[in-house]
Amino acid sequence: MAKFLIVEARFYSHLNDMLIQGAKQAIEEAGHECEVITVPGALEIPAAITMASDTGLYDAFVALGVVIRGETYHFEIVASESARGVMALTLDGLVIGNGILTVENEQQALVRADPQQKTRVVMQPRRLLPCSISRKNYLKSERDSACCLIIKTAGRPIFLITSVILL
Repeated sequence: MAKFLIVEARFYSHLNDMLIQGAKQAIEEAGHECEVITVPGALEIPAAITMASDTGLYDAFVALGVVIRGETYHFEIVASESARGVMALTLDGLVIGNGILTVENEQQALVRADPQQKTRVVMQPRRLLPCSISRKNYLKSERDSACCLIIKTAGRPIFLITSVILL
């Protein structure tokens, strides 16, 4: 069983509640456990994941938040830099599902965040088994394995994160 940490940027509480509900449900249905921590905004998610990773308590992470376009350039900075930060950590070997929504308006966010509107995090339990190996352990072995996290919207995959882990 893997232990996930969900890191949520609580800027839009009503949307985050739906995202967390869907992510927790998917993780628990796959037989894993999770905890949730909250940060002020999407830009803080990569730093929180880094600090949590250093504890060695978590096998994988899910980044959740909502960034809605406004009238200024701030949207582009937050959307790009939060994605860049999460991707950099993934390239460093952390297993992270990036569920930070970047949308034009609240209606788009509602459709994508609400588990009742066919949007949910879908995890393949067999593919997640390697995630149960802690970071320090998977750096010690010689076998390769893969971990997959698929986010689906209305039945269509919107992204796939695959991390190759040395077991």
